[in-house]
Amino acid sequence: MNIIKRSGMEVVFDAIKIEEAVKKANGSVQECDRLSDAQIHAVVTNVTDLCKQLRHSPNVEEIQDMVEAEIMKQQSYKLASNYITYRYKRALVRKSNSTDEQILSLLECNNEEVLQENSNKNPIVNSVQRDYMAGEVSKDITRRFLLPEDIVDAHEKGLIHFHDSDYFAQNMHNCCLVNLEDMLQNGTIISETMIETPKSFSTACNVATQAIAQIASSQYGGQSITLSHLAPFVQVSREKFRREVREELESQGMEADEKLVAQMAEMRVRREIKQGVQMIQYQVITLMTTNGQAPFVTVFMYLNEVPEGQLREDLALIIKEMLLQRIQGVKNEQGVYITPAFPKLIYVLEENNIAEGTPYWDLTRLAAQCTAKRMVPDYISEKIIKKLKDGNCYPCMGCRSFLTVYKDENDQYKFYGRFNQGVVTLNLVDVACSSGGDMDKFWSIMDERLALCRRALMCRHERLKGTPSDVAPILWQNGALARLKKGETIDKLLYGGYSTISLGYAGLCECVRYMTGKSHTDPEATPFALEVMNYLNDTCKTWAEETNISFSLYGTPLESTTYKFSKCLQSRFGIIPGVTDKNYITNSYHIHVTEPINAFDKLTFEAQFQELSPGGAISYVEVPNMQNNIDAVLAVMQHIYDHIMYAELNTKSDYCQVCGYDGEIRIIEDTHKKLLWECPNCGNRDQDKMNVARRTCGYIGTQFWNQGRTQEIRERVMHL
Repeated sequence: MNIIKRSGMEVVFDAIKIEEAVKKANGSVQECDRLSDAQIHAVVTNVTDLCKQLRHSPNVEEIQDMVEAEIMKQQSYKLASNYITYRYKRALVRKSNSTDEQILSLLECNNEEVLQENSNKNPIVNSVQRDYMAGEVSKDITRRFLLPEDIVDAHEKGLIHFHDSDYFAQNMHNCCLVNLEDMLQNGTIISETMIETPKSFSTACNVATQAIAQIASSQYGGQSITLSHLAPFVQVSREKFRREVREELESQGMEADEKLVAQMAEMRVRREIKQGVQMIQYQVITLMTTNGQAPFVTVFMYLNEVPEGQLREDLALIIKEMLLQRIQGVKNEQGVYITPAFPKLIYVLEENNIAEGTPYWDLTRLAAQCTAKRMVPDYISEKIIKKLKDGNCYPCMGCRSFLTVYKDENDQYKFYGRFNQGVVTLNLVDVACSSGGDMDKFWSIMDERLALCRRALMCRHERLKGTPSDVAPILWQNGALARLKKGETIDKLLYGGYSTISLGYAGLCECVRYMTGKSHTDPEATPFALEVMNYLNDTCKTWAEETNISFSLYGTPLESTTYKFSKCLQSRFGIIPGVTDKNYITNSYHIHVTEPINAFDKLTFEAQFQELSPGGAISYVEVPNMQNNIDAVLAVMQHIYDHIMYAELNTKSDYCQVCGYDGEIRIIEDTHKKLLWECPNCGNRDQDKMNVARRTCGYIGTQFWNQGRTQEIRERVMHL
């Protein structure tokens, strides 16, 4: 059994230290108020047993809470008072300089929580350490100066989660849809250098990747680009190649036959498309932003986003090349092709590509092969999203955050160039457990917590107000999001629906189980689950009407927070079967990962909840290796098209660098009940000598996960 120190370092549990602490406190009171040796032994034994019953490694604060409670049970109230006073004084000392231990543990690479906080950041790398160190300072300033005390307290207790507090001290927003069309067609400025309209497709791809890196360093969430903004430059290259071929033929004294010119030029076009797509893939993977990771970028592939004709055919060529290169993968240190985390790909299922015999069916089949091997692309149903988004089809910002529908001053729908202000997530499981199962009390507590979330979200909004465009010129002045003047604030972009702000939610599954005794998939419990979702949506609508800010309900992609919430719940309410007995809670509205259900029923059931998450949601099905069963993958994709807006298929993609095993790397439990990754072929447990890719929150992670998320991955059942 391990414990987590205040620095975040995980060490082996030592009951002697508890005994020494109690004895030290015991010596601070008069003899008549002291515990006997037998009573001290009872305190230590009981605390040890309580720690063993937990489903996670306890932290120091949890253990001290247990010690206090056990001293009180021995009726030694003076000793308990002294112990509490001593803890309080030590807490004040730590609070006066609260970041030192955290930063030192980062430098020494022994902070277990930070080591696995982000599954796409390597905490040993200097740039990541620098980002985390700055984040610790920012979190400390945020806790002590920038946020109200009750919001900080609610965050630390796990009632809510104030996302990305490590970036809150700066005027930074969450995620966006990049207006690449504006930047490419009208020119932009990158690092004070004028970038004119590209004269070729490959140049456009190069500019796009440079913009992606700059944007990623100016915000803290995901960004999305669409290939349709690059597609017009294929024709630019085609015309350039035709001129070149014609000149080359004429210089050789040959007749420049137009058919021959076109054929030769087209060969060069295809080669340039391949080079341009390769540039996007490899630059996104190898670029490192100021926060020490590859840009979190999503690439949108939507044929109907451009009109029929040559432009659509060119877009299809780009999409095909993007899929072919992703199927191939990228080489690891040993030269073996593996699955990269980014760019994330989204493929839109449309009437013209969804069935055999449709014009782009071959493209869809290629997408299915790519998903079976590399877990991407994910799929958006044009049919369903248009029903939910006023006839529009557009990408999410990153892994799942969707903008609300918005029309500009010319009454034209606008999506690219917009962004999200930030997220605060409500822990629905805590609302339920706090109510004790009393339905009236549940709704009363819900209102209290929602009021808290609203104030926390308004803190995010107010933090962005007054931000001058100069803080991130590429975003606010040079076309990625806007064309504001120097010195102009971004305030007008925060109102009227131009940007969104997200009320996240987590643990609907466990919330419903606590309140009804049944899974939310049970027909008797589903109405209550839908009632909760509708209530949250109605609240967001009310807030929007009162503030002219676009509040939207968002299915939170918990990563490290799932472990934090579960630990807080276990500390507050103990182990409740089916509710708090895991080291994780369920993302958003999802069916519990252990619940048996087939892929088609799962997607159909979750579609009704996805509709009630307009600010963002994604559903998934867990599948085995499907590379030899592409028809089954296509069947799932066709079901997505008919039933749900946005979904993905999860498979595995692993490689052991020690023995070359390319099957599934398994999760095992060691003697300290810690979950570890192990190669089933050679027994390798060194994470630095294996490549593991798993879908965790709508995107692929490749740097491993904390104990809570690792348990969730281990317990997933197959849906196909």
